[in-house]
Amino acid sequence: MNNLIDRVTMLGGRHGLSSALARATPATRRILETTLAGRELSCADAEQLFMANEDDLMAIVAAADLVRHQRVGDKVTFVVTRNINFTNVCYMGCRFCGFSRERKDVDAELIDMDEVVHRAEVAQQRGATEVCIQGGLHPDIKGSHYRDLVLAIKAHLPDMHIHAFSPFEIWYGSKKQHQSPAQFLSELKAAGLGSIPGTAAEILDVDIRQKLTRNKLSAQAWVDIVRAAHGVGLRSTSTIMYGHIDGPRHWAAHIDLLRSIQKDTGGFTEFVPLGFVHSEAPLYVEKDIPGVRAGATLIEHLKMHAVARLMLAGWIDNIQVSWVKLGPEIAQMLLSAGVNDLGGTLMNESISRSAGAAYGEEITADEMVKIIRDAGRLPVRRSTLYVPLENYVDHDPLAIAPLKQREYDPVHFIRTRSAREHAHGAAHE
Repeated sequence: MNNLIDRVTMLGGRHGLSSALARATPATRRILETTLAGRELSCADAEQLFMANEDDLMAIVAAADLVRHQRVGDKVTFVVTRNINFTNVCYMGCRFCGFSRERKDVDAELIDMDEVVHRAEVAQQRGATEVCIQGGLHPDIKGSHYRDLVLAIKAHLPDMHIHAFSPFEIWYGSKKQHQSPAQFLSELKAAGLGSIPGTAAEILDVDIRQKLTRNKLSAQAWVDIVRAAHGVGLRSTSTIMYGHIDGPRHWAAHIDLLRSIQKDTGGFTEFVPLGFVHSEAPLYVEKDIPGVRAGATLIEHLKMHAVARLMLAGWIDNIQVSWVKLGPEIAQMLLSAGVNDLGGTLMNESISRSAGAAYGEEITADEMVKIIRDAGRLPVRRSTLYVPLENYVDHDPLAIAPLKQREYDPVHFIRTRSAREHAHGAAHE
């Protein structure tokens, strides 16, 4: 793995790209050269890149790095945020989820409003500009619970951006309120909701979703709810969950669908690939479905972020890596494969951890800056909607202790890389 990391992070500039293209197979070279010349990467060609052999990998990565530089420059952004998962009770039973509990379980919880507000207040004291709120589909909560959560936070923290409620939760709340998703979303926006996470997308393929979630939220329902959110003026992230029973055909079609939505609405702020965390996920542990893999390979992680950068160029220009899913070291490597955003500091992370993720619950702002600088990039703290808030070109963030004691050190891998930094600094001269 370290050899591949070194190879990827040493790529850069015209020389690195031209050398990688020269070694690529003719089919891959044709696709990349056409894309770099300005033609939109087709779904069929994206599928071919996903299936390309390892000899072509460096060319795909180098092309994505160049497009990243052209589209967004050398800044790497992050947001100071706190995750608040207000309930882990959910009756849906999605097979990839290790987070959900039944009401009778001893570790089932439904956090009351006062505690949610308290956690948001602590987040603000620690520099957060956002709280990200999601939960299970608890059978006992009313549809109005979602609006009440937003109102409670805004009453105490009027300036806090509330990034909350997946399309699955919007579907659930609107059904309980006997409203259309658009009506439900309009009320949430009026209460103070700022944006929604585009999670619950998984793979937007009918057959795959039927196996993952028994199609309880169809691909079309996800699309309709996201379009409704964009239609009432709420922006959203976009995601994919990959590395389970899916493959290149599904990945290319999924990204193509997101691109199509973006062309119509312009409502996506970023694209976030989410590698399947397998070790505690029922989908993998229970072996009910043939062919479930133990997550994606490192090469597939590289291809996913790089091909997404190429396919979404000019439409969704912020490509985020999930350090929670992949770990900070791989996340840093992917900054050389098309990625320009490290996501959030999080402070609390429950969902990935419940599925077996091993990378902790928080990376502080000063640690984010260290990781970004070590990659030879320029760290910038941003808002949820990608407004730059603080550029760390000549100073550091205030160093604060993690909210909880950690066993995992997210910057343990950082080492002196002067040669690589020099190479990267000259990459685009």
